[in-house]
Amino acid sequence: MYSTRSKCTRPVSWSTSYLFRDPLGISITASIIALLNRLVSHTRLPKLTEIQVPVRKRLSPSQGQIRLAVRISLTSNTKPGQKILVAVSGGADSLALAAACEFEAKKLGLKIAAAVIDHSLQKNSDKVAAQTAKTLASLGFEEVVVKKVAVGKAGGPEAAARSARYTALETLRKQTKSNHILLGHTSSDQAETVLLGLVRGSGSKSLSGMSEKSGVLLRPLLGIDRATTEAFCKDSDIKYWLDPQNKDEKFLRVMIRRHVLPFLENQLGGSIAASLVRTSDQLREDNTYLESQADKSFKKYAKVSASGVSFDAKAIEKLPAAILNRVIKKALDGFGSESSRTHVLAVSDLVLSWHGQKPLALPGVRVVRKGKTITF
Repeated sequence: MYSTRSKCTRPVSWSTSYLFRDPLGISITASIIALLNRLVSHTRLPKLTEIQVPVRKRLSPSQGQIRLAVRISLTSNTKPGQKILVAVSGGADSLALAAACEFEAKKLGLKIAAAVIDHSLQKNSDKVAAQTAKTLASLGFEEVVVKKVAVGKAGGPEAAARSARYTALETLRKQTKSNHILLGHTSSDQAETVLLGLVRGSGSKSLSGMSEKSGVLLRPLLGIDRATTEAFCKDSDIKYWLDPQNKDEKFLRVMIRRHVLPFLENQLGGSIAASLVRTSDQLREDNTYLESQADKSFKKYAKVSASGVSFDAKAIEKLPAAILNRVIKKALDGFGSESSRTHVLAVSDLVLSWHGQKPLALPGVRVVRKGKTITF
């Protein structure tokens, strides 16, 4: 196998964790070298060089699931060279998302930044935000922005905080020149949202829950539950923040998370959370179609002017109730206030049961019917 003119060396020592390479670049396993040492005089073997083979750490199931979910979302919704902004609260969900994004973004040729929003609603919230920024830096993030926001009172504490957060994230998206904002909502959040909608008597839009993609917003983890994000952080040695408000039962969502869903799971068996998520998926399909039809009807029948919006009542009264009510809601919401079901039905009554009613004074808008014309 080797020329007798090769330089003489002593027998090489070997280990099964190593590969060896001869001067010609041919890889030889340790077991082959041992055999050669036994069969051939050591004076006839060339000098061999040891090369240690790095052993790749195997991913845990939670790490694999979350990285795959992020990879699918980024591959489907982004292009190489674009930039993503990851919203991070410091909790397990958002840190698992951030860690997976940092890994996958490099492979896909994406630029990445992270945003930490300090709502200033809890003691030491600034310290939590600062620690989260440090954790992100340790994960490899080179661009981390911490922004403090003022939270109003409109719609209640949860809604007000959400509104302030999304407004701040959109501002930061523009400042960082990012194409998308990634949010860490999970299937557990989705199930809670659907159940909240049922409790509050909401319509199909609320019961549809959150979409994986909504404009510039991406939610890669909607198919992953909260237990998996927590396992990801544990397996990745990432310390995450436990928000004390997640134990405060004055919030309806917390009551649902800590008591209602566990009770239903206990009493009914099976995965209630998964069933709620499937329901939301089906309702979202229906609602998307109905909204598209309502958009077409609004464009067809609405007469929009600088002073307001008007409709021919005789024309729109022929619309199916699901479309008519959506058209009315679009007209009402166009004046800056989100209308309720009660408001929509009051206007619908002017269309379908006209008997000379007085004008309606609704939030942000006055609705009047004169003859066959309804004006907002």
